[in-house]
Amino acid sequence: MSRLVRASGALLLTGALVVPFAPAAGASAPMDTPGDAAFTLTVLHGNDPESALLHASGEPGFGGAARYTTLLHQLRDSENAGTGAGADEAEDRGVVTVNSGDLYLPGPEFAASQEEGAPFYDAVAASHAGYDAVAMGNHEFDFGPDLYAEFIGELPEDTTVVAANVDVSGEPELAAHEASGRIAPSTVVQVQDEQVGVVGALYPQLASISSPRDVVVNEVVGPVQAEVDRLTEDGVDKIILISHLQNITYEERVAQELSGVDAVVSGGGHEVMADEDEALVPGDEVTVHPGTGDPLSYPLLTEDAQGTEVPVVTAGADYKYVGRLVINFDAEGDLVSVSDRSGPVVVDDSVEPHPEVDAQVTKPVTDHVAELSETEVAQSEVALDGTRDPGVRTQETNLGNLMADSLLDTGVRNAEEYGVPEPQIGIQNGGGIRNSSVIPAGPVTALDTYSIAAFANQVAVVPEIPRTQVKELLEHGVSAAPAADGRFMQVAGVNFAYDPDNAAQEVDGDGEVLTPGERVRSAVLHDGTVIVEDGEVVDGPGITIATIDFSASGGDMYPFRGADFTVVGSTYQGALERHLTETLDGVVTAADYPEGGSGRIVVGEQATEPPGDGGGSPTDPPESPEPTDGPTDGPTDGATDPDEHKPGRPDDEDGDKGSLPVTGGALTGLVLVAAIAVAAGGSAIYLSRRRRSATDTGEGDA
Repeated sequence: MSRLVRASGALLLTGALVVPFAPAAGASAPMDTPGDAAFTLTVLHGNDPESALLHASGEPGFGGAARYTTLLHQLRDSENAGTGAGADEAEDRGVVTVNSGDLYLPGPEFAASQEEGAPFYDAVAASHAGYDAVAMGNHEFDFGPDLYAEFIGELPEDTTVVAANVDVSGEPELAAHEASGRIAPSTVVQVQDEQVGVVGALYPQLASISSPRDVVVNEVVGPVQAEVDRLTEDGVDKIILISHLQNITYEERVAQELSGVDAVVSGGGHEVMADEDEALVPGDEVTVHPGTGDPLSYPLLTEDAQGTEVPVVTAGADYKYVGRLVINFDAEGDLVSVSDRSGPVVVDDSVEPHPEVDAQVTKPVTDHVAELSETEVAQSEVALDGTRDPGVRTQETNLGNLMADSLLDTGVRNAEEYGVPEPQIGIQNGGGIRNSSVIPAGPVTALDTYSIAAFANQVAVVPEIPRTQVKELLEHGVSAAPAADGRFMQVAGVNFAYDPDNAAQEVDGDGEVLTPGERVRSAVLHDGTVIVEDGEVVDGPGITIATIDFSASGGDMYPFRGADFTVVGSTYQGALERHLTETLDGVVTAADYPEGGSGRIVVGEQATEPPGDGGGSPTDPPESPEPTDGPTDGPTDGATDPDEHKPGRPDDEDGDKGSLPVTGGALTGLVLVAAIAVAAGGSAIYLSRRRRSATDTGEGDA
């Protein structure tokens, strides 16, 4: 059995995990086979670019697809040439380039690709990057399988989409790509005289966070091991797993159950890995391992099922870093060391933008974003709070109320046209509010609405839900409290009180209640109808709910349990924009949406009595439950919260209790880059010129 070590570093073993200390400069670590490196492979990797095509959020000098592409090409050339190679590396060397998924994300930059006749700009960027393989991500399915199939069709034919645990046979367009070899469990890349196998894996609970329709995602370990064994039998002795499992500790646990995998490239978690002396993008911090409490240095080392050490790596998100993993193999194909040169490389303004990506991607997307940024849809008298924690994932906020009101408003407005009862309650999951920042008082733009309501979700009406099930839905919305969680609900049309010290509801993947919750103590509709009193449901007729199709179809494991719902002709971004422009007549008042919320959700025994405007004024402000972090479930069961542990970008901050990001500041970079402003023509043009319909839509919380 070979023993992998990090060159110039020491190791600390903690149970089944192997967590490296920050390497001591100039120190030398012993190896079982010193000096026996016969081949050096550099894995250049990215993950979660998520349509951040122009630059990193709030940081115009960092990231961007054009700069990322230039740096990737430069690193590929220098690694092939052996520039700066260490003494532990071999003369025979090569490079493989991979991305672990979430190549696009619904939002203002991806909206440019939805204009009639436009290409997929994210696919154009990926084409110039020249990936050997990419993994499937959850956001690839946010618009449904058909649009994803179209996207794959615009990738280069020699870029294979790898996914060993995914069955696409139920979706004809994706199945056609599988038949042609563009989708496969794995691919083999010829690197000099060596063959490198690249196997893919996707988050098994995909259907709870996106819209895969008839795509089936199986558990991870069995299918991946079968593919690794097949490659090994074919003589491939260098194998990389690129996986999108939402959390690097999930990938870590998968690695511990596999054998024959030499390295794992993780996606979906947005973790930042780096050693103490490595540069980071401003605002980023090295992620803390939730199990050990130690910073995630690069790489994270763990032992596989046979006791062999395996490096697990990731590279942040949003085109901010190119990951560089340099690994050395002996003549038998065993991994013997990780070069100390390994680590994330920052994409900053010292890198010249790739001219073709600049012309073919940056310019048209910049123009589109400029148009959105120039379209004012409302003036707000108050700052609107869309921060995550504390915020929309832990408590009522005024922006959460605004979003829930928008769903209820559209449901009522369109009920007759779509033949559904008028809804009485609006429910918006906190994970679907994505600006993760405070929008300052003042103008609210069309670009803001895309930033807030970033997914392809449609407004849906679920008729006449029994009151017992309504209580289950309310219980589900607070079941993770006090931890920050995407399922935490923002509400309209109802006020309720809950006790986070009481038993939390537990549900399975189908929304079946395994443990009834005892947290919701009181609930009253805004017309004064009491539906829960002293923790008990008050008998009465069913209640119609407006929500998003993601939640109505069981996303975030909301217990709708297959209830019939009707999509009522609007995206949730469109609902927000229309609520602002028409219902509120372009003014968000402090009376309707006070900072801190209006008492719709309170911690306690008694819901706030709604006044005539449906708000409420609690005697004491709602408590802000403190979040708790903990290790995820094991790989067989899947990660429990695909949205946790994603620091490093304002859209995905988790647990940062410092100063709050402000959307006005975060969007400034977009506006600065969008220097060529197009005359604003009203928000309707953005809906009327969509190149594709999105009837099968959803969101991924990650």
